[in-house]
Amino acid sequence: MTNTYAKPKLSVKTQTLATIVAIVAAVVLPQLFHLMGAVSGLGTALGETFLPMHLPIILAGLLAGPYVGAIAGVLSPLISFALTGMPTVAMLLFMMIELCVYGLSAGLLRTVNLPTIVKVLIAQIAGRGVRAIAILIAVYAFGNTAVPAAVILNSIVAGIFGIVLQWALIPLIVYRAEHKA
Repeated sequence: MTNTYAKPKLSVKTQTLATIVAIVAAVVLPQLFHLMGAVSGLGTALGETFLPMHLPIILAGLLAGPYVGAIAGVLSPLISFALTGMPTVAMLLFMMIELCVYGLSAGLLRTVNLPTIVKVLIAQIAGRGVRAIAILIAVYAFGNTAVPAAVILNSIVAGIFGIVLQWALIPLIVYRAEHKA
């Protein structure tokens, strides 16, 4: 069994603020990447490569707990879709599920005594795994033709740089947030 360590319990006000900040970041960051993609002629490829929506959700879970991570994870794609039309309607539910699991699992690992990079890796595997299961169920049990099963592997390959970037950035940000002078 992995030991846990004490982290301060956050007030409801702090958790609410953290949820709002995570949602805003998860909506705004992808738009910045899409804007850069539009200017450079790459379209949405930068978002698919850097996975900017994932970063604030995993951070929210690790820094503020499972409720914040899960709520921000579910609401971010929904709010983004309502404001910008992205993610596409075909991917919306799958992104809501994936980001919810990212935030929830990262939050559940918040007080577990593991290196942050391991927590990030576990959250990434959990989120992508549950998303893959949801897509497979949609395709094979319900006959969904809007999202092919191949999107599971394609999204991992396209997002490998963003996944690795999360391994580098998230532990640094968490360390800085937890050890502020």
